[in-house]
Amino acid sequence: MGRYSQADLLVITLGGNAVLPVGSSGTIDEQFATTRRSMAPVAALIRSGVRVVLSHGNGPVVGNIVLRNEAAKAQIPPMPLFICGADSQGGIGFMLQNALRNELHLIGDRRPVATVVTQVEVDPADPAFADPTKPIGPFYGAEEAAALTAEKGWVMKEDAGRGIRRVVASPEPKHIVEIDSIRRLVESGVVVIAAGGGGIPVRRNREGLLKGIDAVIDKDFAAAELARELGANVLIFVTGVAQVAVGYRTPAQRELGEIDLAELRRHQAAGEFPAGSMGPKMEAAARFLAHGGKEVLVCAPENLSEALAGAGGTRIVL
Repeated sequence: MGRYSQADLLVITLGGNAVLPVGSSGTIDEQFATTRRSMAPVAALIRSGVRVVLSHGNGPVVGNIVLRNEAAKAQIPPMPLFICGADSQGGIGFMLQNALRNELHLIGDRRPVATVVTQVEVDPADPAFADPTKPIGPFYGAEEAAALTAEKGWVMKEDAGRGIRRVVASPEPKHIVEIDSIRRLVESGVVVIAAGGGGIPVRRNREGLLKGIDAVIDKDFAAAELARELGANVLIFVTGVAQVAVGYRTPAQRELGEIDLAELRRHQAAGEFPAGSMGPKMEAAARFLAHGGKEVLVCAPENLSEALAGAGGTRIVL
């Protein structure tokens, strides 16, 4: 862990596989076991004196919440998507803070950990609202999809030949609403978990009041915005691959060790990072570095310890 010091502030964002890996059964015991493994190297980093703020994805957890909404809608009024997002922030945040406190306790650190259920402001005029693309919730037949469009105004689209799903906008994050509270907690020595799942999308009305809005903010863009507003110098994406690759799944595939921002931009221009894969992370990395960040690290949960020590992952610098 010697690569980082007390002068550093790291924002570490955990993909959904750090809580609920693809192919797992999804039981709460399995989620806690996976979360604990993910938190062990984070606890060691914190114990060494490095300041850390955590964020996380919420897929497929929020999808499961939406499914429960639909399954019980005859008995319980379904909640809007932004409430489902808030629910996922609270639940995943609890698991992370519980696992992290326990790991810190085991190594003799009594540092407090707290989850901030975080609102993220978006622009209601964002072009994403005119072209919703983010699929959420269950699959529907054509007749039920048409009825939901008529009844609720939902936008429904075919999802990769698998069926019809609701799609929502994925607007850009403009501002972390609770940033002052998060900053004060960090300054007082609290390990904060914030902006989970991209945050709860909110907009301001004419009176300046915040209102929830059904959308999904990209978690990587939200993490980069959180890091930027906090003045963090390192942003870490813990995801499903040990390293970023170019020529992915081709005979020319090549893993990247350390690159600079200029090389990242060249790979982006060459179309190396598609939107449905590593694209959002690489764009979030580029934005963070272009706005004052010093380093971005990409790695998998199982090689986080080595990557933090400089022995793995993909490192992107200025």
